Amino acid sequence: MKFGIEFVPQRQLEKIVESCKLAEEKGFHYVWITDHYNNRDVYVTLALIALNTNSIKIGTGVTNPYTRNIAQTASSIATIDELSNGRAVLGIGAGDRVTLDAINVERVKPVKAIRESVIILRQLWTGKSVTFEGEVIKLKGARLSFKPKAEIPVYIGAQGSLMLRLAGEIGNGVLINASHPKDFEFAMKQIKIGAKRGNRDIKEIDVAAYTAFSVDEDPKEAIKAVKIVVAFIVAGAPNVVLERHDIKVEDANVIREAISKGDFKTASKSVTNEMIEAFSITGTPEQCISRIEELLKTSVTQVVIGSPIGPKKKKSITLIGEKIIPSFSA
Repeated sequence: MKFGIEFVPQRQLEKIVESCKLAEEKGFHYVWITDHYNNRDVYVTLALIALNTNSIKIGTGVTNPYTRNIAQTASSIATIDELSNGRAVLGIGAGDRVTLDAINVERVKPVKAIRESVIILRQLWTGKSVTFEGEVIKLKGARLSFKPKAEIPVYIGAQGSLMLRLAGEIGNGVLINASHPKDFEFAMKQIKIGAKRGNRDIKEIDVAAYTAFSVDEDPKEAIKAVKIVVAFIVAGAPNVVLERHDIKVEDANVIREAISKGDFKTASKSVTNEMIEAFSITGTPEQCISRIEELLKTSVTQVVIGSPIGPKKKKSITLIGEKIIPSFSA
């Protein structure tokens, strides 16, 4: 089991870099930085992390093919790879619909767009001229003037059946926004279909659980910190996912309505223990270890520690590094 950690560059970059240095020191394997227009730029953030760390792998978690031209993405992550001496990874997905709508960017044929993006990225990284006439993406003789020493691993952000199958077919890894074994039992079936289509061994694919995670020695504090994150997950969850976890749609609708009004207090209060169990890994280090062991049984190979991490980030990162990661180091 590998461990990654997600940071949203809302805070000052110096603080994020310090958190990444601590994560590396405590034994994390990956750092994933989110990519949204309203936060600090993902590649500037990754560049600073690259220059201030030594061994941890660093990547986008995740970018998309709509807000940036894919040739520019190929260049940007290859630059990060050069700065980090070969530690870059690229997470790419269809993008957040709400965020894209806010800047009037249409999410066109997302599964096709990701397939074409991965093909193009790998071609551009060879240093050859690329002409591509896709359904979504078109290039006419695009070429990078430099190339990475080795092909950069591509992780596909996926939740729906078709994207999960695509990840199994062509991805080096897959980033799945989920925290519960039920979701991964479903996901693994789709990934295996894709792997079979691509004539691949499922063991070639790093299956990452991109979790909402909150750890503290006081479980009440961990729960308090995770509630608003779970509220947003519930609000955005398709009804079929709610039903998978026996969560009533009407209970989710209360949270959706509260969030739409900006009433985050009511949204948090409406989060039940069942919702926390379904959509997060929360509790003491021992409780979190137990939940990660359940994920391990479903063939998850990486756990990404996502927001909120815990009530106090530095303390929680240290707890994970000293009490949770060693339990899986063998």
